Order: sequence, then structure tokens, then C-alpha cells
Amino acid sequence: MPIAVGILGANGELNKDSLSENLLVGELALDGRIRTVRGALPIAISAQKKGFKRLFLPAENAPEAAVVAGLDVYPVGSLREVIDLVNADRLPPPLKVDIDELFNSACHHMVDFHEVRGQMHAKRALEIASAGGHNILMIGPPGSGKTMLARRLPSILPPISFEEALESTKIHSVSGYTDGRGLLTVRPFRSPHHTISDAGLIGGGAIPRPGEVSLAHNGVLFLDELPEFERNVLEVLRQPLEDQKVTISRAAMSLTFPAGLMLVAAMNPCSCGFYGDPSRDCRCTPAQIQRYISKVSGPLLDRIDIHINVPAVKVSELSAQATGESSTEIRARVQYARKPSRYGLPEITSTAMLRCRRE
Repeated sequence: MPIAVGILGANGELNKDSLSENLLVGELALDGRIRTVRGALPIAISAQKKGFKRLFLPAENAPEAAVVAGLDVYPVGSLREVIDLVNADRLPPPLKVDIDELFNSACHHMVDFHEVRGQMHAKRALEIASAGGHNILMIGPPGSGKTMLARRLPSILPPISFEEALESTKIHSVSGYTDGRGLLTVRPFRSPHHTISDAGLIGGGAIPRPGEVSLAHNGVLFLDELPEFERNVLEVLRQPLEDQKVTISRAAMSLTFPAGLMLVAAMNPCSCGFYGDPSRDCRCTPAQIQRYISKVSGPLLDRIDIHINVPAVKVSELSAQATGESSTEIRARVQYARKPSRYGLPEITSTAMLRCRRE
């Protein structure tokens, strides 16, 4: 689209005076339509810093770009619309996004901790991990509820702030995962399959793109069946967990992506899953158990602060009528624990808390 508009401007068919104040972004299809692009939010932020007054970009990308203050955003669907807007004597009102309404209308979590029966000590451990931004490893037999607990962890984390939402949305925008939603108003939860490659986990490619650890920035990265991941894939997590960032170097460029996340991992105690289970017999030999556990290296386990056992839930607890605490109640305690005024500190973000704790 910028090339087409530039040619039209050079031929005298456009108002050249207004072209210098406009930034145009988009891919021009053969039929004249404007296709979507990646990275609309970082582009809009850069355009505002460089003094551009208006930004023309595909309609699907406009909501995320419109959150940037001081920049008029105009969604366009075709080259004809761009020409009409550039040559217009009076432009229509730009697209506006109400940030407060965006956060107030954010969808609530579809899962809640009151749905989990039993596992009181596991819930307490997850609450402590949320309050301090700790990484946590859950070890237990199949069916004990490890995945169920992990998927409910974001529901007890403090609501994402505007600054954190901007950081996370920029990463998702570059990766093409925003889907026209504008800002991410809930904390990310990423759960990659154990067949993922090291490049998929930390990022990579000829033109470096963010991986799962960066997509989980300001949120949760859940690794289920931890020993099933390739050892070389798990080892690349050591530096991101320590530094809260990932630097990817290629021949053409070197890029650094943020990785301020909470790591939640789950694993069985042995290959069959029933070592130490009082109701099921383990079929593994001591050598097999040791081989299974050693798939996760010591240096990586050292970076996981909390290790807990999650035993199978008793039938009496599953059939009980009483439900546990809701995510709202637990989240209130987590937010109180993170309240800076309790310690005479200024307001801090979740990412800053993670960095300070590790330092």
C-alpha cells in the first residue's frame, strides 16, 4: 500500500502536502483490498514517537493501534478508501478506543478454583506462588488434578495493568495472535505441547520471532508432562527464567524479547505414574524411576522455587457437597500480599516483582 500511494503521489494524483504527516501500513492485494499486517501496535507507538499525525492501516489491525494516544488511526479496507481519505478536505473522525471500557468489559475467566474438590495444600501452594511470583512444580499421579489446577492459576493473579497489557499485546501483535482484539485485557496463559522445538519455545527463525516464553510474558507458561519434553528444549529455559528476557542472535540481526513469566510445570512421579500411590501399584524399577526423573536437569529444577506433591483425590472429597474457595476470594488475598504499601514500597508491576525476587 505505501508503494502504491507513493507512485500515485509522484504522478500528482494525491494531495502531497498531507502525505508527509501520514504513515501508511498494509499489504495491497491484486484486487485493491488491504490485507492485515503483524506488529500494528509497535508500529503505532513508533509512529507517535516520530511525530506522525495519522496512521492508515488495515481495518482488522486498527483496534490495537487505536489505543496509542496522540495518533489518529484510520482503518481502511481498499486502496480506493486510502485515496479518498488522503485527498479529503475534511477527514472523518478517527477510530477511538475507550481503554477503561475495554478493561471493564474484559471477559471473566471461564474456570474457577471453587470447581476443584480437595487438594487444599495444592491450592495454598498456588496462592503462595501467585503472591510472590514463584515458579512451581506439581508432582502427582494421572488424574490428580494437576492440569486442572494449573489452568485456574491465571484466575487468581492480579488483573493485568495497562502498561503490562501494552507489553504483552506488542509481543502477540508481532506474532500475529491478536485477531483484532486490541489490547490483551487478561494475563496470557500458554500451554505448549511437549513435542515443541527449542525455537518454538524461546523463539527463532531467519527473522527472529517470539516463542512461547515471550508470548507468556506477564502471564503463565504451563509445561504439562515436563519429562516428556526434549532435554535440549528444557535446557534453553534456564537463561530466560534467570534473566526474564530472551536474546535471539542471527546473521542478519539480534533481537531481545521479554520473558517475565510464571513457570508452572506438572509431571508424574515415574513413567507409569503411580510411584508412591497407596491405591495403585507402581510397575517401574528403581532404575526406571531414576531415569525418568533425571530427564529434568538439576539446574532447571533449581530455578523452580516450589515443588509440591499432588496425590490422587479421595472419593469422599470428590463426592462432598461443599465447594472450596472461589478464585475471587483467593485473588483478593494475592493482591493484598502484593500491595506495595505494606512494605513502604512504590507501586511495582508483576514483572518487576519477579526480577527483584530473583536478584
